[in-house]
Amino acid sequence: MRLTRSSSNEEILAVLNKTADAISAVLASNTDWGLSGLRHTQYSVDVDCDNAALAILHEAGCSVLSEESQRTGEWGDNDILVVMDPLDGSTNASRGVPWYATALCALDNAGMRASLVVNQASGRDRYWATRGGGAFHNGNQIHPSACRDIKDAVVGISGLPKFKPGWAQFRALGAAALDICLVADGSLDGWVDMNSHGVWDYLASSLICQEAGVQISEISDRDYVTTEYNDKRTLVVASTNDLLVSLREVRLKHAT
Repeated sequence: MRLTRSSSNEEILAVLNKTADAISAVLASNTDWGLSGLRHTQYSVDVDCDNAALAILHEAGCSVLSEESQRTGEWGDNDILVVMDPLDGSTNASRGVPWYATALCALDNAGMRASLVVNQASGRDRYWATRGGGAFHNGNQIHPSACRDIKDAVVGISGLPKFKPGWAQFRALGAAALDICLVADGSLDGWVDMNSHGVWDYLASSLICQEAGVQISEISDRDYVTTEYNDKRTLVVASTNDLLVSLREVRLKHAT
């Protein structure tokens, strides 16, 4: 199946699911958790997962922006670009922490079209969304919590704040793509990036959050949809606009 912008959402999701399944097979047979030696903090299994994914996505006519192999393939007006982290949370995976994922976001010339985040540790949990089609977890439509007050919020973080932010509790789970999905389904009330991330870490989850009704902000008010490998963004994600305002204040204070 060759994907173009005229392909149906179902066809695009089918290719994304096939890609995630191929990565699952690599992980199931992997015995090497050593570093690749090609890039700082990159594991050999990261490369193996990437190769398995690229074979499927290129066969489907997609160009790819991957954390592991940067930009491959051509992207014209009628083509699909897949932004991918084949194994988000690879350190968790190497340590046996059951929280790591595959994150895939398909873009057409109008922006984010469809995305999939698969919890590869459980092998069961799949989050997906399509533009204008809602967000789903294992087939059930999802929505965020109604939390508005930071004092009541349970917030996911990447990196530690420099001060006590005043939220009720926090979680540092180690796989941004999955962490952000927990805001979309109401398990967490918000998520704050105390550092910055590449687009492959957050884009698939961002479409899921948008379609679920979550509020998203880039701390410098930049467009967080980027197709440049070296661009980094800092996201604040919240269940409600009131909470978003409070979490942005936390992140801005952290930056000073």
